[in-house]
Amino acid sequence: MKKKFMSFRTLQEISCFILLILLLAACRKSRGEDPVPPAFTSGQGFYLLNEGNMGRNNATLDYAALDSGKYYRNIYGGVNPTVPKELGDVGNDIAIYGSKLYAVISCSNKIEVMDAKTAKRIGQIEIPNCRNIIFYNGFGYVTSYAGPVQQNPDFQQVGYVAKIDTGSLQVLNKCLVGQQPDGLAIANHKIYVANSGGYLYPNYENTVSVIDLTSFKETQRIKVDINLYRVCADKQDNVWVTSNGDYSENSSKLFCIDSKTDQVTDSINIVVSNFWLDENKLYIIGVAWNYETSSSTVSYGVVDVVSKQVVSRKFISDGTEGNIITPYGIAVHPITKDIYVSDAKDYISPGVLYCFSKEGKQKWNERTGVNPAHFAFYRKK
Repeated sequence: MKKKFMSFRTLQEISCFILLILLLAACRKSRGEDPVPPAFTSGQGFYLLNEGNMGRNNATLDYAALDSGKYYRNIYGGVNPTVPKELGDVGNDIAIYGSKLYAVISCSNKIEVMDAKTAKRIGQIEIPNCRNIIFYNGFGYVTSYAGPVQQNPDFQQVGYVAKIDTGSLQVLNKCLVGQQPDGLAIANHKIYVANSGGYLYPNYENTVSVIDLTSFKETQRIKVDINLYRVCADKQDNVWVTSNGDYSENSSKLFCIDSKTDQVTDSINIVVSNFWLDENKLYIIGVAWNYETSSSTVSYGVVDVVSKQVVSRKFISDGTEGNIITPYGIAVHPITKDIYVSDAKDYISPGVLYCFSKEGKQKWNERTGVNPAHFAFYRKK
């Protein structure tokens, strides 16, 4: 029988209800939120940020406790009963740095900062239409569209990267880049930023901005391809960036930039919706939507970043990938090498999180929030 995470929700809700009756405690009226989970990060696990639906204010935060085998859904409201229950509108990225957990909530124009062990709210950083976050030497760097959600081919507002002090949680500086910057990564003391131009359809941006970390100034823009999205840097100081294409004739691709020369050295013809770099392997999920056919094609793959070759067109070996409708998020455990793939299904209903062994065999699955996408691994020090 397959291992499945125990849902903590029902039992804890009953316990809380009984306590309310017995103690007649005065507290906030229940609006269906999950209760406070007990010491859920006692050992190791990961946070999963569910994006939710744009305009619905329904981004949620889950936690998988890998040592106990329990899965906690929608924990933010229960852990933080004195602040608004909702995490916000569209959870776009999540990361742990030091003792803090950072959740980037793009359409709410904020970064929620929490204690990484308890998920208790520490503060909030206001950044308009913020997208992705990385850290280096005590500072956080966040991409911002610097404007409202507005599909407009004549949109002229350029985006920027904000520099954040992780101690004071204050924005220290801003560096202007291209339009609608998304993913970013650091290599050779430089920040590489994917300028998507996502609001400019059909005239997308096609450059990667390079920012010198010392001066925090943009030094150049590297022409790559249209509608750039995800970015990561490998141990060889190569920067990998994805293009979403135009969802028609120009398909999604993967590109490699040598950070020593700032030149595009390789391109790989593989569809990339999301990826996760584990050591020298880039695990890839792809959902290729085509406007002309109004249909999508799902694919998987693994790229060796040293040889710069596709070494596999699948990493699920037991045939259970057929259960996944819309692969959306992906992560690889840094120690066990278990592979996690989230399924957004129809982008409206709650999703499903699947765990596969490093051999590609399904170990368990669990229901999530809407559009599960972003992972942050936690390990007690």
